[in-house]
Amino acid sequence: MTERLTDQVFPNGDIYSRSFDEVQLNGKAKYTWSDGTIYEGDWEGGKMSGKGLIVWSSGAKYEGDISGGYLHGFGTFTGPDGSVYRGTWRMNVQHGIGTKQYSNSDTYEGSWKEGVHEGSGKYCWNGGNTYIGNWKGGKMCGRGVMKWVDGDRFDGFWLNGFRHGSGIYSFADGGYYFGKWSRGLKDGKGTLYPAGCKHPSLKKWHNSLRRDDRNFFLSHSSSLNSEAGRATRPSVKRSLSEKIFIDGVLRSTGRILRRASFSDENWGLFDHGRNIRCHESSSMSFHSSHEEQHEAKDNSTLFYEREYIQGVLIKERIRKLAEVSPKTKQRKKFNVKEATGNSCMDIFKGHQSYYIMLNLQLGIRYTVGKITPVPMREVRSSDFGDRARIRMYFPRKGSQFTPPHYSNDFYWKDYCPMVFRNLREMFKLDAAEYMMSMCGDDGLRELSSPGKSGSIFYLSHDDRFVIKTLKKPELKVLLKMLPYYYHHVGEHENTLITKFFGLHRITLNGGRKLRFVVMGNMFCTELQIHRRYDLKGSSQGRFTDKDKIDETTTLKDRDLSYAFHMDKLLRESLFRQISLDCMFLESQRIIDYSLLLGLHFRAPEHLKALVENPSALPHGDDGVSQGEPLIPSNGLLLVTHEPSSVSNAPGSHVRGSTLRAYSLGDKEADLLLPGTGRLRVQLGVNMPAQANRKLWQDDDSGVELFEVYDVVLYLGIIDILQEYNMKKKLEHTLKSLHFDPTTISAVEPKLYATRFINFLKTVFPDVS
Repeated sequence: MTERLTDQVFPNGDIYSRSFDEVQLNGKAKYTWSDGTIYEGDWEGGKMSGKGLIVWSSGAKYEGDISGGYLHGFGTFTGPDGSVYRGTWRMNVQHGIGTKQYSNSDTYEGSWKEGVHEGSGKYCWNGGNTYIGNWKGGKMCGRGVMKWVDGDRFDGFWLNGFRHGSGIYSFADGGYYFGKWSRGLKDGKGTLYPAGCKHPSLKKWHNSLRRDDRNFFLSHSSSLNSEAGRATRPSVKRSLSEKIFIDGVLRSTGRILRRASFSDENWGLFDHGRNIRCHESSSMSFHSSHEEQHEAKDNSTLFYEREYIQGVLIKERIRKLAEVSPKTKQRKKFNVKEATGNSCMDIFKGHQSYYIMLNLQLGIRYTVGKITPVPMREVRSSDFGDRARIRMYFPRKGSQFTPPHYSNDFYWKDYCPMVFRNLREMFKLDAAEYMMSMCGDDGLRELSSPGKSGSIFYLSHDDRFVIKTLKKPELKVLLKMLPYYYHHVGEHENTLITKFFGLHRITLNGGRKLRFVVMGNMFCTELQIHRRYDLKGSSQGRFTDKDKIDETTTLKDRDLSYAFHMDKLLRESLFRQISLDCMFLESQRIIDYSLLLGLHFRAPEHLKALVENPSALPHGDDGVSQGEPLIPSNGLLLVTHEPSSVSNAPGSHVRGSTLRAYSLGDKEADLLLPGTGRLRVQLGVNMPAQANRKLWQDDDSGVELFEVYDVVLYLGIIDILQEYNMKKKLEHTLKSLHFDPTTISAVEPKLYATRFINFLKTVFPDVS
């Protein structure tokens, strides 16, 4: 093989200088492309490999490691605009740890993935604002701290570049706001402690944020995945040939410049971050003025309990620290010692909740693992029988079939495993995902009971499933109903009845038994649920003590002050299914069930603009807006369904078809939420409506004044395990329905269903 030391000019105008052999480029050399791009450095086997310097005709340059024709390893890239990145690369993109100084003097230092910020990192704006925390897809996502140059600070959770979730906002003057945010706006309940006011230990709040941190990405995984496809990526510009011809032989070398013309692709999202603060000061709200702040400074015991809907303050309560005693705080916590004698909770005395959850996870993991390999088949009548059980003993030391564990010895029973396996298949619940939700390392969260049943509730770490303790009569009702329930759910994909996915029993030392049912969580949604109602169509005792209401309280019939106006076809679909479900419950002699209703309020866009930037509205000398009157824009919009624009993945609580809307000409509908996203409208899920509340009425003129909100509804029929012949429970039901308990025969399940449906028609009136 001969070697020459001379310039070689290729037919396309490229020039190669210094040593090369007749077959392929090797050694140190300079290569000049016809467009003016120059490479000086190492070659191996006809490819740029080793150390080298590339200067593009645009003025951009790279100096560092190259492998197989790609920027790969450690290197420094200077863009044509003067931006500089110094760090690691993988296959032509920034990947690993690196620092970038942008052309406007902003800087980022931290982790990169596929050319965008991902992982932990620090971003400093040229104005002095700083964010330190987690990133995802080039956006602030996860736990992070934003510090503004004027001294304000936010420590909490972020999603796609917005504050989203729990957080602590501290003002430069020493005040604090503890609350929740949704896509950058305060959303839900929070507490404002003005400057000079005593406040809870910040250490306690920071510890609470740390506990939430581990579940953040799991609970928002669907949102993150939907955004991943739209994440900004480096632009691609091929500034030189992908192929180089050498003596007529085709050689692949030019891949290195496929992404060579790097622009400041990330600047668009950081420009948003620059203005993300949006003036959090408490004086911005409608009900809090500078005078209130001054008063609070004079009296260090005053603080404010507030509630927001998408940044709009709708409720405020001025409190004194003396009003919130330690006993009051303790009552808000779940305490097993307060359980009544007939409560399921009394069996937990002497047993830590952790052990019960561990037992549940061990049993579910064993059951799902045992039933999953069995070939799929149709459910048989024997699958519902007394022999359709899986029984297993879990000694602490482990056995031939069970692993060792840290709980106490216990016996496990799984009821009708093939039936519930097929129910999970109906809802397209993957066995591995189901086990991860229920049995992952993050465990289960214990919730206090929203009712008087004394049941204990657990929530899976990703919020998809609810686990509830059952009394023995309730378990018997479910087993008796199960064949008919299975048929009903299979026949009606849009059913609103509770979705059951597992039925289990744990027997503890001493013979005490705990019975559990696994259900789909109908409130598993990315949207904030601002209100929850349990509706039976009764007034007797159906109200909530206002002093006991917090953001998690489930309200009752007499607490509901709204009527919900829906699209004509959506309402027809809703009541058609409610009637079918009530007919089924009537056939099973079931009474005392409820409609669980969740409301997500949407603040009108013009109100959000007013809160975020009051100066944007023109005012005359008299303080009245000049020019065109403000027309309230909708907080939501029904649009024609586009399958490619929304996720069609079924949730743990729904598997029905997309609904049709009258307002769209009988076409399938999506729900468009400005500033949030696009959702698929299904029965009981993402259903839009207007919530109307009457504020005033003049009987003489007939004039009525209403307060109107756009809302998104989530609803389902729950508590379906009370049989007509369960007289102890029935007696309470009869009283609530104003019947004489001595005339039990006067009440039939049909009468309960009729009353229930008629009540719901007043909640969702026909306005066509």
